[in-house]
Amino acid sequence: MDDAAPRCYALVPCAGVGQRAGAEQPKQYARLAGRAVVAHTLAALDAVPRLSACLVVLAPDDMDFEAAVPDWQGERRWHARCGGATRAASVAAGLAELRRRGARAADWVLVHDAARCLLRPAWVERLIDACRGDAVGGLLALPLADTLKQAEAGRAARTLARADKWLAQTPQMFRCAELQQALAAAGAAVTDEASAIEAAGRAPLLVAGEAENFKLTWPADFELARRLLETR
Repeated sequence: MDDAAPRCYALVPCAGVGQRAGAEQPKQYARLAGRAVVAHTLAALDAVPRLSACLVVLAPDDMDFEAAVPDWQGERRWHARCGGATRAASVAAGLAELRRRGARAADWVLVHDAARCLLRPAWVERLIDACRGDAVGGLLALPLADTLKQAEAGRAARTLARADKWLAQTPQMFRCAELQQALAAAGAAVTDEASAIEAAGRAPLLVAGEAENFKLTWPADFELARRLLETR
């Protein structure tokens, strides 16, 4: 690869506590099919040759990561205890850390949820192929298949059109400097990187994802993920 060509980095925010999962520990460290959740996630990213490195952003007081992923070390396997109170803060801190480690303004950063542990390397390659020549970047996402309801007081008040609705997934791939600026302008309330880019007036590319690439959020998700991992 030409030294001047933009490189690709992965960034995994891993500083959350996962309260909705109902676990006693952060959900990224729950055991699943013989490994920690985040270990499955990182194994998939580590298997993508076009990623120059993968940075895991940990909480400053994290005491579990090294035990959960004991082999995460080397020239492509990075981690830093610089995470913040929100996802946006952790991603912003991770971007700053990548810049300190040599990432350039025009380099691509693929931000991926630690709890999307069913990720496959081929899906990451699909996103890179789709976005590398794009002016904005994009994200894996799924067209909404189910009927969408708006709720009021626990009841279905109306049915919303689903023709133009997509479910956002990760990775989400954007230029390092542009994502830094977008997050700084959008503030801590944004729940994904694409929404920060959208708030800056840009339109991210939607790249077809897979239903299997779901985020472990609720207790039942762990059992489903375990069955899928064990039958691969």
